[in-house]
Amino acid sequence: MKIAIIEPLGVAQSVLKEKIIAAIGNKHETVFYDDRLEDDASLVARCCDAEIVVLSNIPFRANVIKQCPKLQKICVAFTGIDHIDTEYCAAHHIEIKNCAGYSTVAVADTVFGLLLSIARNLPACDAACRAGETKNGLIGFELAGKKFGIIGFGNIGKRVATIAQAFGCQVFVYTRHPQACEGVSFVDMPVLLQTCDIISLHVPFNSQTKAMIGKKEIAMMKKTAILINTARGGVVDTEALVEALQQNKIAAAGIDVFDTEPPLDTEMPLLKLKNVALTPHIGFATWQAFEKRADIIAANLADWCR
Repeated sequence: MKIAIIEPLGVAQSVLKEKIIAAIGNKHETVFYDDRLEDDASLVARCCDAEIVVLSNIPFRANVIKQCPKLQKICVAFTGIDHIDTEYCAAHHIEIKNCAGYSTVAVADTVFGLLLSIARNLPACDAACRAGETKNGLIGFELAGKKFGIIGFGNIGKRVATIAQAFGCQVFVYTRHPQACEGVSFVDMPVLLQTCDIISLHVPFNSQTKAMIGKKEIAMMKKTAILINTARGGVVDTEALVEALQQNKIAAAGIDVFDTEPPLDTEMPLLKLKNVALTPHIGFATWQAFEKRADIIAANLADWCR
């Protein structure tokens, strides 16, 4: 069996190879690529004779998959699978397995990194220090006592709730599948939007969640509200968000995910706003998360071989 790992995955190739051999032995051919190419011709060249393909968030669509006649499994080194043509795979009995859970800690940390950057004006404070200036005009606010809304309550949403409680926030959650959780109030979407000072998104991107935060939903939010998105860019209507931020319909936003993957067009209106904290999709990217992901990939391959 041939396994094609078609891009670097954040750990040394030798480490990943060692983990895979420990999980499935060395009787299978494993091919590693040390660069990331996304054009169709390169993807086909790397995958066309493989039974298993391992990738992270490279778009992998039917026009490529159909040129890989041996393909039986796609091991996605990522949490979301919206970049994979799932319908084609289902119709052709190609299994898709993600790496759920590897980035739970990393993404939750990023939520509060973005939030604290906004709450305490950290980028501006850094610039003031370097310019020999003072805190004048840079007084922030505390998280304690704030109403913290979480939309989506999987592993990441739950960890965000725990951290928010540690900061002294009152936590509200909207989810289709409420589960008993101490100190958490489950409410419907309009109540959460109207009530909360901070709203953090933790849903997958699919047909049900596409642009779920649009003009109508933003209009329900407080003018002092802060929106944090570390989920997927497509769950927010970017045009509506930019308009709301420009017109101070909400106070600020912290954004790690976009409609397209970075690098971004520097002329994007979102990038021109001062009341946003932006990171280039780094929520999942820590050394510890990459190590966990490598372990999950090896376990997924072992499950397949068994």
